[in-house]
Amino acid sequence: MGRWMNQSYTDGFFLLGIFSHSQTDLVLFSVVMAVFTVALCGNVLLIFLIYMDAGLHTPMYFFLSQLSLMDLMLVCNIVPKMAANFLSGRKSISFVGCGIQIGFFFVSVVGCEGLLLGLMAYDCYVAISHPLHYPILMNQKVCLQITGSSWAFGITDGVIQMVAAMSLPYCGSRSVDHFFCEVPALLKLACADTSLFDTLLFACCVFMLLLPFSIIVASYACILGAVLRIRSAQAWKKALATCSSHLTAVTLFYGAAMFIYLRPRRYRAPSHDKAASVFYTVLTPVLNPLIYSLRNREVMGALRKGLDRCRIGSQH
Repeated sequence: MGRWMNQSYTDGFFLLGIFSHSQTDLVLFSVVMAVFTVALCGNVLLIFLIYMDAGLHTPMYFFLSQLSLMDLMLVCNIVPKMAANFLSGRKSISFVGCGIQIGFFFVSVVGCEGLLLGLMAYDCYVAISHPLHYPILMNQKVCLQITGSSWAFGITDGVIQMVAAMSLPYCGSRSVDHFFCEVPALLKLACADTSLFDTLLFACCVFMLLLPFSIIVASYACILGAVLRIRSAQAWKKALATCSSHLTAVTLFYGAAMFIYLRPRRYRAPSHDKAASVFYTVLTPVLNPLIYSLRNREVMGALRKGLDRCRIGSQH
């Protein structure tokens, strides 16, 4: 086993990727890079607006800034390495680099984002069901506890999966049929019984996906009950505006994540996993800031004020 570990540590892995060098794939690669650029700029801009505009210093926007930070870490962890391998043709990643990509970025950030989206549903519930007590129930300490617990559980999950995956012996092919080091794709290369680790991986996925998803379902059940008691059309519109963006983000994230990690192993296909992974590692980070900004008057107002200040400053 020590010889296998030393060989894996020295040689690393090859990422087969998702694109070939055909004309069609070159176009698709260009599209992915354009989406990556928009995701990068959109999330950085959203974080900057929330930080600079005092009107956005509320719990909802604090959570949104953390969500944008997670999206930035996720997309910057995956796409630059994928692009470098595609353009250079090397397709290699070191053993240490693979472990870091699994534990400290991908699994951790996905876990953090899933938990945060779940706890943001509770924020929506408090805002709609207890609007008068909202500043007390969602004070700064509670907001920090919510984000801190999301980061803590996500990082713990990432470290557990990284240590388990990197401790397996890899003695055969080192070609990972994916465009980044994802644990299920990596397990196929292990030359040891991985049934125990499969069980651990499934348990972690159930906890990190179904726990926050159950919080979302419970929160929105309570929200629905509160909304049905509302007789004002204006209050209905406000409740819908509060929840619609979050529900859209939840649907995008959990739909893709559950498709990959909660399917029985016999129904998994590398092509399906890679397509779904592109969706929530590349498309979701670009859609989140668009969903929360274009449909939000406060964010658009902050953007207009920022542009006005830049225009006035350039005139002077």
